[in-house]
This record gives sequence, C-alpha cells and structure tokens, in this order.
Amino acid sequence: MTISDLPAINASLNLISTIFISAGWYFIRRGYWRRHVACMIPALISSTLFLAGYLVYHAHVGERSTGFSAQGIIRPIYFTMLISHIILAAVTLPLVIVTLVPVFRRRWDRHRRIARWTMPIWLYVSVTGVLVYLMLYKWFPPANLALGQ
Repeated sequence: MTISDLPAINASLNLISTIFISAGWYFIRRGYWRRHVACMIPALISSTLFLAGYLVYHAHVGERSTGFSAQGIIRPIYFTMLISHIILAAVTLPLVIVTLVPVFRRRWDRHRRIARWTMPIWLYVSVTGVLVYLMLYKWFPPANLALGQ
C-alpha cells in the first residue's frame, strides 16, 4: 500500500460509514435501539479511520490536489457539492462528539435532540465524500491518471 492508495481506501471507509449510518437511522426510527447502537459503533470507527487516512494523505501530498477535469454543467455541480461537503465535514466532527457525550451520561433526551441534526449531516458528508472521490478519480479523472501515470 502506498499513499496514492489512500483516496480509494478513504472512499471505501466513507461508503462503510454511509451504510452503517443509514442502517442505524433505520433501526432507531423503528425503535430497535440495540441494533442502532450496533450500527453506530462501526459507523464511528470507519469515520475515525477515514479521518486518520485523510490526515495522513494530506500530510504527505500537502495542499496540492488532483484538478477536476470535467467541463460543462458537471463542473459547477461538482464544486457546489465539494464546497458543501467541506463545510459540513468541518461541522461533523464536533457534532458527532457533542452527540456522543450524552450517550455516556445516559441523557437520551439530549442525545436524541442533537442526533436529529447530526445524523443527516453526517450521512450527507459520507455520501458526498464517496461521490467526490468517484467524480475526481473514476468518472472524470485527470489526464495523467487516465493514462496510468
């Protein structure tokens, strides 16, 4: 494994988070709190591993990034999604922490109140993280990636 493998690994971790966040949301909406907990733990772990991989990747590559090569209507769609993803990703970490603290204190009312905001934002960030990866590396790769360089 090399640093260049991290974007794909990070996207996979985001996909895993998306699946478990969605399942956790499904279960809690139906009153299955044990199943909800069983889904939210791996969602939290995969998101934490994603964050670690993201930080390692950007520590090695710095601020240089792969340029988005697509033109036309997809370009503003991509950048709108990317900007919203970045802003909400910055909000997600503190929101998840603030949502978890009442769990450890068994303050279910407070957890529920905060989770109503955390869950959809976290889910959006996970889904758009996968989409950003697909658009940047798979669907519209830069010429040097498309040529295998």
